[in-house]
Formats: sequence, C-alpha cells, structure tokens
Amino acid sequence: MKILLLGKNGQVGWELQRSLAPLGELTALDRHSEPCGDLSRPERLADTVRALRPDVIVNAAAHTAVDKAESEVDLARTLNATAPAALAQAAAETGAWLVHYSSDYVFDGSGQQPWQEDDATGPLGVYGQTKLEGEQAIGTSGCKHLIFRTSWVYAARGGNFARTMLRLAQERERLTVIDDQRGAPTGADLIADVTAHAIRAALQQPALSGLYHLVASGETSWHGYASHAIACARESRPDLAWKVDEIARVPTSAFPTPAKRPLNSRLNTHKLQQAFGLTLPHWQRGVDRLLAEIL
Repeated sequence: MKILLLGKNGQVGWELQRSLAPLGELTALDRHSEPCGDLSRPERLADTVRALRPDVIVNAAAHTAVDKAESEVDLARTLNATAPAALAQAAAETGAWLVHYSSDYVFDGSGQQPWQEDDATGPLGVYGQTKLEGEQAIGTSGCKHLIFRTSWVYAARGGNFARTMLRLAQERERLTVIDDQRGAPTGADLIADVTAHAIRAALQQPALSGLYHLVASGETSWHGYASHAIACARESRPDLAWKVDEIARVPTSAFPTPAKRPLNSRLNTHKLQQAFGLTLPHWQRGVDRLLAEIL
C-alpha cells in the first residue's frame, strides 16, 4: 500500500509518521517538499496525487491559527477548503482514499450535549467556516474518505496548554483559567493511532467511508485541565519551584480574542467506536502520559 501524508511536521502529522509507517510505503511531505506538499498551491497538490498515485492520502495540514484566520480569510479558505477540495477531486480520479481532519469549530458551541456527526452546524468564525467548507467539498466529491472531527488537540512535541500552565505555575502565585468552555483534551498520538486502525478497517470495508468524531472520552474545562496537570506535576516533581497557590475560574469573556470560541466542544464518539470496534481512553490518561514525557 502506498500512503501520502501531508503536514508531516505538525502535531498530528508527526505522530502519523510513526503510526502509518507499518501500513505500507509512506511518502511524508510538508509545505517545503518536492513533490509539492503545499496546501497553498492546490493545483500542484493535485498533481502530486496524480503523479504518486497513492492508495491513501492523509491530510494533516491546515490553517489552524484560529484568531489569525479572522484577518487571513483568503489564506484560511485556500488551506482549509480549496486544497482539500483539490485533494478530494484527485482522489476521486485515482481511486484513492482521502483521510482528513476537521474540528468542533464547525458547530456553534451551544447547549450541553456532545455534538453528533449529523447535528446542524453553525461556525462562529472563519476557521470553523472554512473547515466546514472543506468537509463539504470532500463529501460531495465522490471520493472514498474518512473525515475525523477532533478538538483540544495537544502533543508533547512543541508548545501545548499543559506545558504553558506548568511554566506559569512556577512563575506566579495566582493563575486565571477559563472554566465555561467544555471539551476533551485529545492527544495527537491517539488521533494518529486511531487513524491507522481506521485506514486498515476501511480498506477492507469501503462502506465505512464517512464522517466521524474523534476525541478522548470524558470531558473537562480548561480550568479542570490546568488543575489536573498542575496537581499531577507537583506530585511527580516536588523538587521544582512551584509558586502557584490559587487557580481561579474565569469566564471566556475575561480573555477577549478576535475569534469567538465555542463553549461546548464536546463530541459524541459513539459512531466511531461502534464502526471501528474501539474504546477511547479517558482524557486524563493521555494527559498523564504527556506529563510523564515532558517533566
């Protein structure tokens, strides 16, 4: 099997290099690669697919800077919608599967219930709107596809929320963390492992083509996430100079941003777990593993 991976150096892309390698011949590209792996050049991207003729295309690249997207509308649309549409068209022409990642930002963040795949969408900003347009383009292209909506993604590599909280906890006595957004912190390693499993299953059962929600189980707030990370870190590394003695709860309005954040980022993963025979681990297990790696 020939696999083409785009966005190899991103959080999910880096883990996908590991998880996809055992499945077949892997070509991993970034935006500087030749052949072209640059989502800002959709036509050349499609030419890469036609030239390499992979069995599976995995697109882990995107415009993910939510606030910058508000002022970079054209670029966000090219990377999140036009490029996936070009990949989908090329996949349909060549008979390849297309694996693509989307976001809880396609929803408006209302309510308290975890979103299901067929719930009405309602993006609050440019990022969510362009991610939704990408989903729709793939869905109508006729190509065999797996679209995974995820949220609150982190990885040990590079910056992440937990690492930032641990740094601040050693610098400040009081932290303020948002407590009215709810979701499930989800490791890039989990996303990559589920992707590899799903690809193997889908190649045997083409009827599995479709849209799925993929996040760790359970839910928390950013305040709960920070509190858990700091408590675990203090227990495992009491030798570090911890200063924090209060983690205050604040609403989203305390941190104004150019892009509006959804309050409800919960995603229902029943469809994914049933289709692929999976049990998704609790978010705390992944975060604990992250902490063990970065401390």
